[in-house]
Parts: sequence; structure tokens; C-alpha cells
Amino acid sequence: MLDQIALLAAVTLLGVLEQAYFSLQVIYARRKYKVSPPGTAGPPEFERVFRAQVNCSEYFPIFLSVLWVAGLFFQQAVAAVCGLLYLYARYRYFQGYTLSAQGRLAPMYFSAKVLWILIGLATVGLLIHFLPLSSFVRTMEMPSQLQLLFSW
Repeated sequence: MLDQIALLAAVTLLGVLEQAYFSLQVIYARRKYKVSPPGTAGPPEFERVFRAQVNCSEYFPIFLSVLWVAGLFFQQAVAAVCGLLYLYARYRYFQGYTLSAQGRLAPMYFSAKVLWILIGLATVGLLIHFLPLSSFVRTMEMPSQLQLLFSW
């Protein structure tokens, strides 16, 4: 059983560590730019770090959900590889956004594509689960059975 979820668990843990890293960067930026909580306004450099962390946090539950559904119902290794690509893209997004607002765009688009791939894999996996392949095979055989009925 654990072999069936070990890769997903490892990617999940890496994602949690990445989120912790992003949160620490906000703490360091607050100290550097003297922005006390609960304030969120400050120099543009602080606001970019803050927005990058918040944006990554907003997408994290969606990522975890589709990672696990794709891994459990489609294929664990494929979902884990997509998960690693997503985490790398979000790291690049965070780093790019802290430097400039434009620096976030390419990694943001890439991470969105990977997220959509995970959503697609999860959807296909669930469809296969709820609509067994045997039901597709039966519908495909029907025309050949009809042909036997009408053969003269």
C-alpha cells in the first residue's frame, strides 16, 4: 500500500517545505523593509515578495488535490513527475517575481500548464474508475453484432 503513495507523499512533503521557504522569505522581507504585521503595504520589493508567497499559497490546495487524485486514479509516477515540475515552476515564479513583476510570467504560464495537465490526468483517472473499460468495449462490439443481424 505505501509503495502506491510514496512518491505522492514525497512530492507533498517537498511542496510543504517549499511553502515554508516562501513564508520565511516574507518574514525576512518584513524585517529588511520594516513592514510590521499585519501590514501588507510597503516598498515594491516587499510587496512583490509578499504577493509571490500569497499567490503560491492560494494555488497550493488545488495542486495538492489534483496531485493526489491523479496519482491515485491515473498513475503515481506520472503525477509525481508533474508535481515536481510544478514545484520547480513555482520556485522559479517566486524567484522571478521577487526581482520584477515581469519575471513571474514565464514560470507562471508553465506552472499553469502543468496544473492543467494534472487536472486532465485526474479527470481521465476518475473517468476510467467510474466508467470501466469493459463498458467501452461492449459499446464498440455492438456495431459488429448488428452487422451479423443484418448480414444476408
